Amino acid sequence: MASTQDKNRQRLRQLLNEPGNGTCADCGAADPEWASYTLGVFVCHSCSGLHRNIAQISKVKSVHLDPWSTSEVEFMNSVGNNAAKAKHEQIVPAFYYRPTHKDCTLLREQWIRAKYERKEFVCVERQEPYSAGYREGFLWKRGRDNGQYLSRKFILSEREGVLKYFNKHDAREPKAIMKINTVNASFQPTKIGTAHGLQITYLKDNSTRNIFVYHEDVYKYTLLPKLTRNYIKEGYMEKTGPKHTEGFKKRWFTMDDRRLMYFKDPLDAYARGEVFIGSKESGYIVLSGLPTSIQGNHWQFGITIVTPDRKFLFACETEEDQKDWIAAFQTVINRPMLPQEYAVEAYFKHKP
Repeated sequence: MASTQDKNRQRLRQLLNEPGNGTCADCGAADPEWASYTLGVFVCHSCSGLHRNIAQISKVKSVHLDPWSTSEVEFMNSVGNNAAKAKHEQIVPAFYYRPTHKDCTLLREQWIRAKYERKEFVCVERQEPYSAGYREGFLWKRGRDNGQYLSRKFILSEREGVLKYFNKHDAREPKAIMKINTVNASFQPTKIGTAHGLQITYLKDNSTRNIFVYHEDVYKYTLLPKLTRNYIKEGYMEKTGPKHTEGFKKRWFTMDDRRLMYFKDPLDAYARGEVFIGSKESGYIVLSGLPTSIQGNHWQFGITIVTPDRKFLFACETEEDQKDWIAAFQTVINRPMLPQEYAVEAYFKHKP
């Protein structure tokens, strides 16, 4: 005869098959194997660790390994992921970025704390920092030439539609003015080398500019939910020039929507060059390999991007890298272009 523990575990496994419970309540990862028995949600192993950081609110157990009481299982049955989302995500602002399992730990932890600890999406008044339309504060910014981090004042003005920073605390004129609709803020702790490293990318004269900042207190990033989107892919590849006779050079590449940018160093302020990746309807194709006549590449796994005007040649260090880049390019190429993207394409074609 099955014990109470066996029956409880069997019931929990059945609950995992209920609508909404088959993915992590916080990041969407498939097949969660942990649960918060105080919140009534099923979560993945990674998010369960983040729930432990708010132990006064959320207490977690393994669905398969830990003992479960009948009352705990009944509570899980009475809530579940869909009901919990309906409660804790009632009024998530349209601009707020919902992280996925592919995002860094810091971003997912702030999402979890915002939902369950600060209850930002239950009470509108708790969203004041995001909805006020104006934020001002100081971040440590990396110098473009010397790599030294210095304190700089940043202002985010929703009314003006800009993010500004100032080289001096008492300066009247900003060093840079970034239009919010061109800005992207992405956590890059590994690249920058600090736990809360943030890369801010924006367009200046239709060319990409990077600045790198950090703050010891992640809550200072109150601008982040308005500005964040993930890069499609980043990493090293080799490239050759437009004549295909130059030697291949190793460069850091970033795929941001339809812009493929390359840098000599991942922390460079400006891209050495940019390539627009259009759609297959406009004649853009990605191919595995390089033309047989090509020489000079040290890495053996080639990629050819065919555009209406020319071919771009790249080489990857491993076959896995090659497959990942091809998949990223194909995702963009398969997506029909928006009307405004034709104007960007035209700019690239006539770019000196």
